Amino acid sequence: MLKIGCHLSVSDGFLAMGKVADSIGANTFQYFSRNPRGGAAKAIDKKDIAAFLDFADQHGMGDFLAHAPYTLNLCSDKENIRKFALNTLQDDIGRTENLPGSLYNFHPGSHVGQGKETGISIVSEALSQILRPEQTVTVLLETMSGKGSELGGRFEELREIIDRVDLHEKLGVCLDTCHVHDAGYDIARDLDGVLTEFDRVIGLKRLRAVHINDSKNTRESRKDRHETIGNGQIGLEALARVINHESLRSLPFYLETPNELEGYAQEIALLQGLYIS
Repeated sequence: MLKIGCHLSVSDGFLAMGKVADSIGANTFQYFSRNPRGGAAKAIDKKDIAAFLDFADQHGMGDFLAHAPYTLNLCSDKENIRKFALNTLQDDIGRTENLPGSLYNFHPGSHVGQGKETGISIVSEALSQILRPEQTVTVLLETMSGKGSELGGRFEELREIIDRVDLHEKLGVCLDTCHVHDAGYDIARDLDGVLTEFDRVIGLKRLRAVHINDSKNTRESRKDRHETIGNGQIGLEALARVINHESLRSLPFYLETPNELEGYAQEIALLQGLYIS
C-alpha cells in the first residue's frame, strides 16, 4: 500500500488531524511542529495524543512527520538566530517523542555569506549538541534547491553534515522531488541515475521520507516553487516512477503542493491509482 498524506495543521490537535487525513484518503501526514514562521508551540495534550494513537492504530496510519518552522536557520551569521534555532529544534525533538518512532524534518539552513564549510560546521556542531542516545525520533535533513546561500542543494553537503555529527545514526534524509529537480538532479528523465548518486554519496539507508511535489521551474533553476502533481516541469509520468521505484516505494510520501484539502484528496487518489501494488 502506498503511504501517502499531505501537510495538515496541528492547531486543532492530533486526533483532529488524524480524522482529516482519513477523510481525504491519507494514511499518514506531515504537520508543522509550531507556527511555520516560528514562535511558541502549543502545549501537548496527553489525552489528545492517546486518542490519536488509538485512532491511527485502528485506521492503519503511521510514519508521521513533524516539520520545523521555515524560519529556523542553524547556521545564521547572527548568534541570536542560531540560538533560537537550536533551542527550538531541541524542544521540538522532545515534543515529537510523544509519537514514538516518528520523524522530524528541517531545512539545513543558509550560511548567509559565511561559506559552505562554515555553515556545514555550525549545523553539525549544533546537531551534536541536541541529539540524544535515548531518542526514538529520527531527525531528517531535507534536500534543498540550492537557492542563494542555502545548504543542502547537493547531496555532498548533507553527507558532510551527517559525517560530522556524533550520533549520526539518529539522522536521515527527506528527499523533496521539487527541490532536487530545481537543484539540477534529473529525476524526470534519469531517476535511476539520481538514486545511484544518492546511494553513492549518502546511502539509500539514510533516505526515510519523500516530499512528493511537481515543480513550476525548469531543472537547475534553483528557485524552489512547488506545483500540483502532473502540472509542472517534472510531470505525472516521472512522479509515478518515483512512487513505484523499488528503492522508494516503501517510504512515506508527503504532498506539499499548492492545494486545499479537496485538491490533496484528488492528488492522493491519483497517486494511489498509479501505485503498482
